This record gives sequence, structure tokens and C-alpha cells, in this order.
Amino acid sequence: MAKNLDTPASEVQSQNDVAARPLTLAAPTTQLLKFRDKVYTSRTLIIPPSNRTLLVAKAQVEVAPADAEALAFLKASAEFEPLKE
Repeated sequence: MAKNLDTPASEVQSQNDVAARPLTLAAPTTQLLKFRDKVYTSRTLIIPPSNRTLLVAKAQVEVAPADAEALAFLKASAEFEPLKE
């Protein structure tokens, strides 16, 4: 960064300190529930009757605990089992 002759060195230094600090992100408050797909390692699930989709990746699918429709769909199928972590 080029130093402006009208800007004191201490002010330039404090601007550099702010830019160098790492960004901290807050942890998510909702823990997702994970299910293992016993048949496929990747696929797209379509939940009837809403036609919403869930993505299976690395033989796992994640849903929010409040997503009753997705939970009912996954628990009703013999192709999925809940993962304990």
C-alpha cells in the first residue's frame, strides 16, 4: 500500500492491522441430522408431494431437525439410516 504523504504513519499502520485480522464466523446454531444412504453414494431425492429435493453426497444426506417432511421421508425408507455422531 502506498503511503500518502498527508496520512500519519500510525494511521496507515492501524489500517493495515485491520485488514490483516482473520474473519471470524459464528458457528451455526442448528445442528443438522445426518442419514446414511445404504444404496447410493450420490443421488437426488425428490420428496413427494412437494417435489422438494435433497442431495445425497458421499452416501450421506443432511436435514434440519425442524424439517418434518424430509425426516418422515427418510425414516420411512429402508434405504436410509440415521448416523450417530
